[in-house]
Amino acid sequence: MATLRINGQARDIGNLDPSTPLLWVLRDELGLVGTKYGCGIAQCGACTVHLNGAPVRSCQIPVGNLTNEEITTVEGLAAADGTLTALQQAWIDHDVPQCGYCQAGQLMSATALLRNNPNPSDADIDAAMSGNICRCATYTRIRRAIKSVSTNRTAFYDASAQGDRV
Repeated sequence: MATLRINGQARDIGNLDPSTPLLWVLRDELGLVGTKYGCGIAQCGACTVHLNGAPVRSCQIPVGNLTNEEITTVEGLAAADGTLTALQQAWIDHDVPQCGYCQAGQLMSATALLRNNPNPSDADIDAAMSGNICRCATYTRIRRAIKSVSTNRTAFYDASAQGDRV
């Protein structure tokens, strides 16, 4: 039986075909449906998760390649008690989602950006978010939400103590 470390917990995935994309294991085997299927070719960003803290497209990563890796999904961003991260709250405050389909991937990319660059410029934000497509075109609200967290230093969690929580 294979085990993956997801959102800080060891999760048994049984004897799945090692070529099965991580996206389908998350959604179909583990019930973590926040990660979305968009294009299936790693171009839209809807399936973005963190692999050892870096944003990756889960639709293209075979589970057989994942040994001793830490995987974080959108479900793993908030605290165990449901307290949202500052970025998740900014998403609400700035009314970012319209249809909401791409938002999990957007949040995962933005979280990684802020963890690596707590005060990004507009160009930094645009570059980090360029692989995430929003068909509702809420890009200006996404940038505004990211900027609001980056400029509000009290809204940050200590990245070294909280991992992916920004």
